[in-house]
Amino acid sequence: MPLATQAVRHQLLPRTRAHFSLRCGGLKLASAFLVAGTALLSGCGAGPVTASSSANAAFSISPGTALIDTNCNGCNSLNDHASPVHQFSATLNSGGSAPVTWSVSGGDPASGAGRISANGQYTPPNYLSADRAQIMITAALKSDPSIRATSLLTLTPGFLQPLTPENAAVGAGGAVTVTGFLAEAGGAGEIHFALSNSPSGDSGGEGTLSATSCQRTRHSFTTCSVTYTAPATVSTGVTYVVATLPGSSAKIETAVLLNTVGVSSNPATHQGSLSAPMLLGSSGGNNNDFDEKGNTILDCCSGTLGALVQDSSGRQYLLSNNHVLARSDHAAVGDTVVQPGLIDNNCTPNGDGAGTVPVAALTAWLPLHSPQTNVDAAIAGVASHTVDTTGSILELGVRQTDGSLGAAPPGISSTEGKGESATLQLRVAKSGRTTGLTCGRVTAFDLDVSVDYYRDCAETKPYLTKLFTNQISVSGDHFSDAGDSGALIVDSANAEPVGLFFAGGIDAAGVSHGIANPAPDVLNALSTQLPGDSSFSFVGTTDHEVSCLNYGDSTISSAQARALSNSEFARQQAALAAGRALVNPSTGILGVAAGKSSDEPGSAALIVYVDENLTPSVPSAIENVRTIVIPATAHSVSLGSAPTTATVAGLRPLAASALTPALQAKRLLARKLMQQNSAFFAVGIGQSLDNPREAALVIYVDRERIPAQLPSLLNGVRTRYVFMDRLHVTRSYAAAFPAPRHCIPHTIVGPTFDDLFAPRPLDLP
Repeated sequence: MPLATQAVRHQLLPRTRAHFSLRCGGLKLASAFLVAGTALLSGCGAGPVTASSSANAAFSISPGTALIDTNCNGCNSLNDHASPVHQFSATLNSGGSAPVTWSVSGGDPASGAGRISANGQYTPPNYLSADRAQIMITAALKSDPSIRATSLLTLTPGFLQPLTPENAAVGAGGAVTVTGFLAEAGGAGEIHFALSNSPSGDSGGEGTLSATSCQRTRHSFTTCSVTYTAPATVSTGVTYVVATLPGSSAKIETAVLLNTVGVSSNPATHQGSLSAPMLLGSSGGNNNDFDEKGNTILDCCSGTLGALVQDSSGRQYLLSNNHVLARSDHAAVGDTVVQPGLIDNNCTPNGDGAGTVPVAALTAWLPLHSPQTNVDAAIAGVASHTVDTTGSILELGVRQTDGSLGAAPPGISSTEGKGESATLQLRVAKSGRTTGLTCGRVTAFDLDVSVDYYRDCAETKPYLTKLFTNQISVSGDHFSDAGDSGALIVDSANAEPVGLFFAGGIDAAGVSHGIANPAPDVLNALSTQLPGDSSFSFVGTTDHEVSCLNYGDSTISSAQARALSNSEFARQQAALAAGRALVNPSTGILGVAAGKSSDEPGSAALIVYVDENLTPSVPSAIENVRTIVIPATAHSVSLGSAPTTATVAGLRPLAASALTPALQAKRLLARKLMQQNSAFFAVGIGQSLDNPREAALVIYVDRERIPAQLPSLLNGVRTRYVFMDRLHVTRSYAAAFPAPRHCIPHTIVGPTFDDLFAPRPLDLP
């Protein structure tokens, strides 16, 4: 999905990464003016907020004192589901809510005071041009506006976007430079960097950091950089470079994957301008993918130029998403596709300035508004000598002598270029604009998923909500992020195409979930878009292995780290007696203990230890408390040394007979679940984490609207819940750019953006 520079929201529990929403993998850049005649990329919100409140005889407003940051983990007040809140409330002195009108005044001389909604939710300005700004929040009683209460806020700058790069890989002695951006022009702000074993910590980790270097000018955002160097001897694992702001609890991090094979990988190689012939897996998009006001470009979007396909006549095309190349149905045939995307060229279109190269012309796309369309894909005919004709993708090849990964085409020899079908737990890789080469596993298939689309980069103009069926979900730490939309997902064992990444996000465990259209479905759907009998195939080479960069998967460890509520603990203890009554070594049940569910994080469970040489029948729940089934020996159970979590490691893939009941239940229940409760926005087939020998219905739940009751079984099939924001085509993530530069004015010729794309009747799915 296209990239963005609005408020960079970060998840709260337990990691400090980007907001855990499912989103299309694009990014957006925004521009704003600091001084007259000087355009600047706009940041996310300003940073920490302190408030002092004045009351009156009728009512008071709160918070009276607050510490808030608009875009970083740990800086915000939180609601019940760990969402950042900048909420003010007015309370009558006699009790109850006071009916008031909210207003703001004061603020930064360049960016203003921000805004406050009718219900008291305050949003700071996009950036500050000084170290701090004073904001007055005022509430006036509706029945008598002369009766007022105020809070004085002090704003200081916050992080503009995630660190650059968000992830990287190095071998022994390897180095990578990490850069952070502050939503501040001039001033004296500085980022503090530290090494850590965890993304939210400030100590531990392997390697060393150089001294911090910051650049500050009145006409660009403050940037601070540090160089990380790995030790001379490493073991494979992740070390974190954690950035904090003095006086704030804000934390963001870069994950550095240390590896003993000496692989060096930095996603920055995917974001810059590439020499001809261009390699795939790189930044790119439609040259018109920007929002504008008057003659000024406000923001822009880009994604990933994912792969090369060819029709039956041998004509070659770039393949990416509709929302990357065709602007979610709002482009025109013949539109120029550029590399890098506008997000990596300071929102400067080709023709308005240097920095991008036209590489293709938009040819066709699968219309999102059509109920018959089930993929988010578009193709663009490549210009002569602009794109590598072998279809080579960045970092999909073997390790080079300098530690970097060479480019290579995808494998096509097993399927004759038609792509292979995904299977559960298949290890896959993708090469994308934002996170580069990363690997994960297929954790759900036959996924029904609802996606929100918008007409503009800023997501202020809703377009449609579309239901996709039979999709693939891939998960893993740092597998994908905004801007990776359009990347080709391949089988890591043979590089055969598996899917086209079009949406993703970070769940409450800090784990990335990438949603992909199955590769064979993409090719079949494209064949309907050109006149004549056109069939498409991937351009590639003989099957080959991909050097996987896998940052791990913290799904289970995060679930086990969560403390149980008092009510969950009480449920667990009440069920223990019934569980222990099942213990009978002669039938294969060796013991029962208290545990925590990984299928439903935060839920109590009972661990049932079973003889590893037998397959006893274990209920999915005991007195409505989930069970965790773990093979063990009688000796380990008696010593208390048996594991406390189940694992899929070493298990054979689930047989068709084990999947069939789940498939039947999903096809019967998925649509009903999503229609009856919009909190459920995706349902597919996966593997239970509490009992990996069983399939599960994988249900994605809106973390803002978690139902009070979540069944552990549906139609006799275990359920696994993933808590995150609804899936939508979000561009609210900042891009990684090499330096703050100025967006130039763009002269409008002919109809405006609004004229061309005004709302019109649509056939909604």
